[in-house]
Amino acid sequence: MASPGLSSPPASRSTLRRVPSAASNAGVLPADVLFDVLLRLPAKELCRLRTVCRAWHSLTVDPLFTGAHAARNPLFVVNFRDDQTHICVVDLSGNVLKRIPSADGHRLLCTRLDLACVAAVSNSCRVINPATGSVLVLPERPAAEHLNRENLHEPFTSFAFGRIASTGEYKVIRIFSRPTLTGFHQPHLFEVFTINSGPSSGSSQAHVFASNGGSSSSPSQAQWRARWSHDDLYEPGSAIVVGQVVYFKVDTVFDAMICGGVSPGIPLDSIHSFDLEREEWRGILHGPISGIFQTDEYDDDLDDYRGLWCDINLADLRGSLGLVHYRKSRHMMDLWVLRDFDSGLWVKEYIIQIEPTFPTIEWCLKSLFMLDDGRIVIHFPKTGLLFIYDPRTNTSAQVEMRHLDAVAMYTGNLLTLQVGCMV
Repeated sequence: MASPGLSSPPASRSTLRRVPSAASNAGVLPADVLFDVLLRLPAKELCRLRTVCRAWHSLTVDPLFTGAHAARNPLFVVNFRDDQTHICVVDLSGNVLKRIPSADGHRLLCTRLDLACVAAVSNSCRVINPATGSVLVLPERPAAEHLNRENLHEPFTSFAFGRIASTGEYKVIRIFSRPTLTGFHQPHLFEVFTINSGPSSGSSQAHVFASNGGSSSSPSQAQWRARWSHDDLYEPGSAIVVGQVVYFKVDTVFDAMICGGVSPGIPLDSIHSFDLEREEWRGILHGPISGIFQTDEYDDDLDDYRGLWCDINLADLRGSLGLVHYRKSRHMMDLWVLRDFDSGLWVKEYIIQIEPTFPTIEWCLKSLFMLDDGRIVIHFPKTGLLFIYDPRTNTSAQVEMRHLDAVAMYTGNLLTLQVGCMV
């Protein structure tokens, strides 16, 4: 069963005026009508129909059509809870469009890209091209500066993955850390790895892998580069990449201190940030919540503040940093959007009612995305359920699919390259 509100308006007139010329010889239908009809079909059906004739094939592989189709038919890459050896490309009706082998024990990172990244805490990371099925295995050897460091004796790693728009390069962040009771004695080791986008740096479809659908290791000359780790006040596993900036929540040790009755003097909604293009740290961003806990909007409730670290989550909202405050005790979810980094200006865009739509056993959410039409996709980790909230109607509905361990938004298009099997 499809989720509500999945229909989209027909292609704009400006788009129709630029319909590829091949469509003009595609049969009795006018070019603009054929364009709009085919645009409404899912990717799996189009891959069959493109074999009908040369004109239909030319139309459905044209960048104008594939771009319009991607905007109209959002796709996701997911880890299904009952399948630990694959990642799958799915649509918002829950249909599995493509299944790609993945290493067992690797978890999908929460990204919004045309590539996917899976990683394990045991220092293993792979970048996957969902269109071709090709896999790039990143080297496990650390940067030369970090050899023989104590963190590497029993490595515990976190990863983040993003793209530099100006160059087309992709960059992977790796952080070695050793969990301790205090969180301060073992500094994090921070490293960056660059993946070139290939011959067309501005292309929306990455060319970083061979098109044979196989696995490959990174080039021998490619290495991890050590970078200054800033300090140990951020939580590596909380990383989210928005545009060209990596954002982190503060270290969980501060949450433990407050729960123990000790004030750390650092707001729990503070956010650390790393410029992925320049590969340097930026200033600390103050969140929107700590400063208003004693206002009319928030009662001065210490219990609520003690749970603040777990209740907030960072998100990529169509290129803007979002902060989600899951206020289970109030049966609501506040969604804040950062409007200006320098001034720390946050705006509360939505208040989403939790009951009776969302499962009450959930204590947090795991990932959140905003679609081009403004709808919000929410993943809950405990139940593995996926929901869509429509702010235009203030309604939510569950997406009918198998339970998910992780989800990423796929901005590529399965119509551009068809190597490997569609389900």
